Amino acid sequence: MEKDEINRSYEKLLHGNKKWAAEKLQKDPNYFKGLSLGQNPEYLWIGCSDSRVPANEITGTKSGEIFVHRNIANVVVHTDMNLLSVLYYAVEVLHVKHVIVCGHYGCGGVILAMSNKDNGFANNWLRNIKEVYQKNSKELDAIKDIQARENRLVELNVVEQVHNLAKTKIVQQAWQRRELQLHGWVYGFDDGLIKDMEVMVDEISDLEPIFRYDL
Repeated sequence: MEKDEINRSYEKLLHGNKKWAAEKLQKDPNYFKGLSLGQNPEYLWIGCSDSRVPANEITGTKSGEIFVHRNIANVVVHTDMNLLSVLYYAVEVLHVKHVIVCGHYGCGGVILAMSNKDNGFANNWLRNIKEVYQKNSKELDAIKDIQARENRLVELNVVEQVHNLAKTKIVQQAWQRRELQLHGWVYGFDDGLIKDMEVMVDEISDLEPIFRYDL
């Protein structure tokens, strides 16, 4: 790619921002003043970094309505200080009412985790998904169609990450004081619709005893 083309690609974003800001002000002169006063989202979104799954756009929500964290394959890892910091802030400071783990069919991270390919540094991250596969290997190995197997692992990965959320002290403390709902979703590119996995983890008693904190 030529340098001029690279510059045009970059400047496209800045021009787009100016156009977007002007359109917002035309519709509502106080739009940005309102946003500057603070945020009060009801939802924390833990999604995949995939550029095709923007939280606000696919849910029809506005700026300020969803607090967002994204990583490869929407994984919740108990040693990920970035994710735990976001979760803490969303739950303890913003007092969100819902935490949503949203995966998507055709997830590159999930597909790579199903293979034995060496993915360099990403191996460390994808191992989390390999463990989900191992945990559900009997069901997954029985699915002969590769794409169907990939789709099912996407779903099982979402379910597992919701359970991982429930195992955190942050969520369990919130459950003691107030209602906080956890949800697992899978987004489909074919129709643009979200599938609710209806993960039933609503209170500490839903967890295996070893994961319950004495709070």
